[in-house]
Amino acid sequence: MGITIVFLGEIVGKTGVFTVKSTMPEIRQRFEPDFIFANANSATGCAGLGIQHAVYLRKLGIDCITMGEAAYYKPDMTEFYPKAGWVLRPANLPEGDPGRSWRIFEKNGKRVAVVMLLGQSGFARIHADNPFLAIDRLSNFLRKETACITVNFHAATTAEKLSMARHTDGKVSAMLGSGGKVLTADARILSKKTAAITDLGRTGSMLSVGGLDPDAKVKEFLTGIPSWSREASAQPEAQGTYICFDDDGKAISIEPFRICGKEIVDEGKSDSQRN
Repeated sequence: MGITIVFLGEIVGKTGVFTVKSTMPEIRQRFEPDFIFANANSATGCAGLGIQHAVYLRKLGIDCITMGEAAYYKPDMTEFYPKAGWVLRPANLPEGDPGRSWRIFEKNGKRVAVVMLLGQSGFARIHADNPFLAIDRLSNFLRKETACITVNFHAATTAEKLSMARHTDGKVSAMLGSGGKVLTADARILSKKTAAITDLGRTGSMLSVGGLDPDAKVKEFLTGIPSWSREASAQPEAQGTYICFDDDGKAISIEPFRICGKEIVDEGKSDSQRN
């Protein structure tokens, strides 16, 4: 019987949310997944996740939303975590923080655990505990509940994500990196049948810098002055991976994908203003 999942790369801004809506029919038809997961660490204002987007993404068919270093950037969501069992914050944050960090999802008799972890390098505003020790504890527990364990490791460096892939080989079913917002070309099945990819990419504008306006980001590098730039909307795309597991939770295949979305049309502007 096995289990199939789709895991979408980091959703960036309203462009990313709209891209989920416009590509969901093709994702369902093309892959026929049992579960659809997504990282939404940048969904609201390109930094964090608000209640409205959390609920809307759920209505669009996302079974589980994972976060990252921006898990608590939106105060409304911080208060809403206890009611949002489908949204996961990192497991290696201080004990007692709001929200869940892992959950076992069940649909049509199939069960899969999702674990959210945060890297320790490159995040100045948040300091997480050791994610390697955290996944050792959780995987030992979760293997008693389900054979299929999927980990989303949100980290800033490829070295940390590659190390996590090696560390978790054989302990979990899939180790899927995020945080770079660039789909990497190293999707593979490791020696002990764990599926891995360094970064799931992003769901949002491709003509951008991580989903943000490219001109503003270039200016920031030229001047050294931080730019809180607006999000980009051109050439929207959904990126992620499609993974198949056998009944024992071992990965059979992993396939990265890129699916073009529809651009948001501002009805208040003329065609010349949009261009």
